[in-house]
Amino acid sequence: MKAKVTIIGAGIGGLTTALTLKRKGLDVEVFEGSAAIKPVGAGINIANNAMQVFQKLGIQGKIESAGNRMSKMKITDSQLKPLSVVDLSEYEQKYGVSSFAIHRGELQKILAEEVGYEHIRLSKRLVSIEKKELFKLTFEDDSTITSKIVIGADGIKSVVRNQLFSENTLRDASQSCWRGICEIDLPEKYHNELNEAWGRGKRFGFVKLSGKKVYWYALANSKNIKTDEINLVNLFDEFHKDIPAIISSTAKDQIIINDIFDLKPIYKWHRENVCLIGDAAHATTPNLGQGACQAVEDAYVLGKLIDDGFTMENSFEEYERLRQKKAHSIVNMSWTVGKMAHIDSRYGVWMRNKAMKYMPKSANKKQMDMIFKLN
Repeated sequence: MKAKVTIIGAGIGGLTTALTLKRKGLDVEVFEGSAAIKPVGAGINIANNAMQVFQKLGIQGKIESAGNRMSKMKITDSQLKPLSVVDLSEYEQKYGVSSFAIHRGELQKILAEEVGYEHIRLSKRLVSIEKKELFKLTFEDDSTITSKIVIGADGIKSVVRNQLFSENTLRDASQSCWRGICEIDLPEKYHNELNEAWGRGKRFGFVKLSGKKVYWYALANSKNIKTDEINLVNLFDEFHKDIPAIISSTAKDQIIINDIFDLKPIYKWHRENVCLIGDAAHATTPNLGQGACQAVEDAYVLGKLIDDGFTMENSFEEYERLRQKKAHSIVNMSWTVGKMAHIDSRYGVWMRNKAMKYMPKSANKKQMDMIFKLN
């Protein structure tokens, strides 16, 4: 009889891993701190690499029905004049899938239904994990379980990582982030593209999710934010008029505020029968739209190793070897992009925008080739 795999965290990484391993015939159980899996949170961009994995898992159609296709990604100046445009049609043809924007909660719901709620234990927030003969896991409600194999998919503040792994440094990007969802008649020219407008020390991105539903995010250098009660419309009033209009259309209870952190790259993702995936292993700033996508790739590689004849326990070391280079490249590249996007001197912004405009297309292509190719 195969040992049950215990997965901590029912986010996108944890659920994709559970679904992948279930498809491979393994017995999985997911423990999630929240009381329910419901459509809360903001939007998410599922890039081509993650959609390739979802195609292999047989859920591509469900995601496409619930989301909106993105065929272009644009970085613009504050007036929405393009500085850099990535046409995704080449990758659509190459891989047979498109990039999609979807409500994060909707994607979690699709994954949870595929995994089966009977495999998910809600209101089980992990507070401690210790290694004895087996792993002993204690939850907030004082319940305990033992498990031979544990996968930590419990995010940037991972309890599994904090208690079992020594390397552990969160880096503060010194940026504040607002994310929201609104209902608005978005001009048709924006319907199948992601736009991110870069200003001085701040930026604003938006993408259509479905119908009139639009997901947006705004970031600003924390040093320029003097109070929690920021008027975002005023903060972005010098941007193109469509941007304050999107903010004005958003109810206050539909806006989430966070500070931006990542995990300084660590080089130990497994020990004995425990393994870290997703943000627990390689949390990244959100500047490349690859955080959840890289967690999905983690799940894909673990599944591929099972296909190659590895046992679950023996796959962890190889998974670490196969995934680290790309995951760390994404973390470092995203950190650099975030700093470049938040230059706040007028001359620096002018120089940055000029450099972006004249950057060879081959540089963008090389980056996209690396991101979209699965391990």
